[in-house]
Parts: sequence; structure tokens; C-alpha cells
Amino acid sequence: MKKNKVTNLKPLVETEFLSLYEAEYENKVGNKRTWTVASRKDNDTLQKQFFENKEDTADGVIIAAYHKDEKKLVIIKQFRIPLNDYVYELTAGLIDKGEDAKSTIGRELMEETGLKIVDVIKNRGTDKVYVSAGMTDESLSFVYCICEGEISDEHLEDDECIEAMLISQEEAKELIQSREKFDIKCFLLLQSFALVGEKLFIE
Repeated sequence: MKKNKVTNLKPLVETEFLSLYEAEYENKVGNKRTWTVASRKDNDTLQKQFFENKEDTADGVIIAAYHKDEKKLVIIKQFRIPLNDYVYELTAGLIDKGEDAKSTIGRELMEETGLKIVDVIKNRGTDKVYVSAGMTDESLSFVYCICEGEISDEHLEDDECIEAMLISQEEAKELIQSREKFDIKCFLLLQSFALVGEKLFIE
């Protein structure tokens, strides 16, 4: 069966953290169409991925963290401009230039929660997941880890309005029944934690 094929990629708007591209493609029945793509990547990188088979690498990290002493899940509540409201999320962040995913995990967890990573769980998570593939190519490394320390907001950047919190299994059950706003990754992890608790992190 014939497949859709992207034939051209044109930048529309390029900014420091996010750019828009118009993708021209031919659909499976031969009709020419366009699609608007949001990307964290620059034009040169994206052209090589689409037309020279360059491997897609993770743009950032998502951190599923479990506090070893409190035996609770770490989540945050963050003000997001596109929603003009707070939303429950997992700690996350973009991988800076010259940085690898592991160093990003430690930096972002400390920055957003004040907590320190004790161990990254090797047999959990995945190197790359896509957040909203109908709109963006943004890919994230999903990492499970154990952490310690006390919640603190002293490392937040000026534009970050974040409340970090530790959630028990029972609190997770209550929270997912609420009418609060959730990032989908946080909601799914809360669901899993509500079902099996620390087994998500400790075998």
C-alpha cells in the first residue's frame, strides 16, 4: 500500500525555543497537501532528519521521581501561559546544548523541586516518547528515578511559577478523581501509582 510522503519542509516562524514549519506531502492516493509542524529543532537539523535519515534525538526529559524516605511520588503544579492557569505535571525540561539526558535530569529535578537524584532506574522508562505527534515532533526521554531531600523553591528561574509536592498512593487516587487540570504524562503516572504504589519504582 502506498504511504504518505513528505516532499518539502519550509520554515514559517523561527524562535529560540520553538519554530513552525510547513510540511508539503503527498498522501497515499497521490494528492498534495500541507501540514503545520511545531518543532524544538532548527531548520538544518529537521531537514537532515526528514530527507537524509538523520536520527531523531530527545529534545528534553520527563522525570518520574519517587522520594525514598517519604515513599511518595514527586509531582509539580505549574503555571502555564497557553492555559493561563496551573496544571499538574511531572518535573521536566529541555536538554541544553552540550548536555546529556542524565545531567538534565539532575539539574531539572533540583531546579523545580529542590530534590536530589539518588538513582536512575535502568529498567524503567524509555529513551524517547512523543508528546503530541499530530502537532509537534517534540520527543522526550522518560526517566524513572529515586530521589531524596526536602522540597524547596529556591532554585526556580524567574519565569517559573511552580509548587512541588509529594503525593502518597491514597492522595494519587483522590487527585485523579478531581476536576483539576493535568498534563497527560502526569495523569497516567498518577493512575499507575494509584493502582500499584511503590511497585512502580521498587521491585
